[in-house]
Amino acid sequence: MRKVLRLMLPVALATGVLAAPAAAHADTIWLCRPGATPNPCKGSLKTTIRYEKKSPRVVTPKAAKKPKIDCFYVYPTVSEQNSVTSNRAKDPQEITIAKYQAARFSEVCNVYAPMYQQITLKAILGTATPTPEDRELGFTDVKAAFEQFRAANPGRGYVLIGHSQGSGVLKRLMREVIEPDDALRADMVSALLLGSTVAVPVGKTVGGDFQSIPVCTRPKQVNCVVSYATFNQTPPDGSFGRVRTEGSTLDPNLTYEAACTNPAALKGGWSRIDTILRTEPIPGLLGINAGITFGGKPPTAKTPWLTPKGRYKAKCKRSNGAHVLMVKSIGKAKKLSPAPTPGWGLHLYDINLPLGDLIDLVRSQGKAFAGR
Repeated sequence: MRKVLRLMLPVALATGVLAAPAAAHADTIWLCRPGATPNPCKGSLKTTIRYEKKSPRVVTPKAAKKPKIDCFYVYPTVSEQNSVTSNRAKDPQEITIAKYQAARFSEVCNVYAPMYQQITLKAILGTATPTPEDRELGFTDVKAAFEQFRAANPGRGYVLIGHSQGSGVLKRLMREVIEPDDALRADMVSALLLGSTVAVPVGKTVGGDFQSIPVCTRPKQVNCVVSYATFNQTPPDGSFGRVRTEGSTLDPNLTYEAACTNPAALKGGWSRIDTILRTEPIPGLLGINAGITFGGKPPTAKTPWLTPKGRYKAKCKRSNGAHVLMVKSIGKAKKLSPAPTPGWGLHLYDINLPLGDLIDLVRSQGKAFAGR
């Protein structure tokens, strides 16, 4: 199985969706939305916090009762269905990843998450080849869900949250639907496009993939983008954190790099990050990756959430032609291992390693948006 994982391609997983003729669409199936039962994006936030030199403590953050903003989450490649594209059944993989990546945002927003016909792990592994029509299905699902989401919440501020293939879908949605629409762009509090690539001219914060939506550079900035790929060693050739211009609409006369936004230090420099992990096992192939990253069983606790005793710091760095969020262990914290290959870096934990910082950032942006 580990040998199979090593064949997986970072670019295919991170982008996931390409432009193609529009496909027919059925009604949206929601993985998460307010009032749904069950709702994997809502639940206990009880957290065990461990330390190197003192006893652990348990805290229970409060979910927002009447949040003033909404979050629209699109999950990464997780489907293990035996097909090129998934159907929209709520399998354990989608349910679990929503708990891991999206549920904590219930502290600051109402979380919505649509099911979509994504390119499956089978296709990413290279055992089946998706067609342009296959690739269009997921975008069509997400676009229709976003339209329903906005129709039900007119005028409210919203945050886009995506990871890997989900970020690729949201990037296209921003480029084709949100950026050209003044009202949609104004209501977008921010976009967290994580574990994927947002192209910007080298040293700039705007241009490239988006012409008018900049990279976030301060905590209270709104209508901006957060994007990074996480590593803890030099990214090898062909890794995440690079811009690929082949077949793109990017200006061939400019030099681009992947945007990198450290949610713990938007202005740059090293900063300790606030890691929050889900303690239940991850099913299937992603669970195997989790074991590789931690060199065995990931840390666990009796509570649904855990801040492990090992702490980490992060800084955006340019290394071997890539622009990535570099993570280092603090003190005796365990050194994490890239998985399934060095080219992926710490991809599986792009969201959870600085999850506390992402929540704080969205909280700050939401307050700034509400006070405008």
